[in-house]
Amino acid sequence: MDTPGPFDSWLSDMDGVLVHEGVPVPGANKLIEKLQTAGKRFLVLTNNSIYTPRDLHVRLKNSGLTVPQESIYTSAMATADFLHSQRPNGSAYVIGEAGLTTALHEIGYVLTDYQPDYVVLGETRRYDFGALTTAVRLVKNGAQFLCTNPDTTGPSPQGLLLGVGAVAAMVTAATGSEAYFPGKPNPLMMRNALRRIGAHSESTVMIGDRMDTDVLSGLEAGLETVLVMSGVTDSMEEVEKYPFRPNHVKDSVADLIDWIE
Repeated sequence: MDTPGPFDSWLSDMDGVLVHEGVPVPGANKLIEKLQTAGKRFLVLTNNSIYTPRDLHVRLKNSGLTVPQESIYTSAMATADFLHSQRPNGSAYVIGEAGLTTALHEIGYVLTDYQPDYVVLGETRRYDFGALTTAVRLVKNGAQFLCTNPDTTGPSPQGLLLGVGAVAAMVTAATGSEAYFPGKPNPLMMRNALRRIGAHSESTVMIGDRMDTDVLSGLEAGLETVLVMSGVTDSMEEVEKYPFRPNHVKDSVADLIDWIE
């Protein structure tokens, strides 16, 4: 089917779908505008835990893409939602940036290195050896180990950056404790996103540019999945490497505008 639906709710990855290397993908602004005009519920998702939704809203706006602050959901927020459901008003030793610390403060968490309930690892521009050593000691002493997302690398204008998943592997090697990752491809992030906008999986579409995160998490959450070739995955040969398939493959989000009713 070229024009499935109609879909009541839309979830979309950010990097590689709406923006690519800091520039809006052609059709992205029109997609967001039409979703708003049609009164559709939507969220823009990102595994990036560095920035708050407000930060991302401004950064996207400066690049030429207008996404409402309340329509952005990050892996830091997914991590906070998970912690709030598991141990409300707990404590955590955090390695990360404002996106993560703000999300945890907003659920009433105390950030401390004294007998915390959790060690929470997120992305940061500069991982500190001393902080990681403290994290290892706390996990060895009984703190639960949590990471925002399993991505081993991340993008930057200069090239690849060390990702949370790679750093988490170091902590696991030193402690023997495996981390839990609430971010994509964990379908928990999809389900939390659906709850935030009051949506149902049967009438929601997930748009992404990565088979191993966006499509996989959408599939496991029971969503209609669309892979766009404007980001990480840019050929059918890449798609064929996986044992699962997206429901639809498109060149970019520009091909989805007519799906909105």
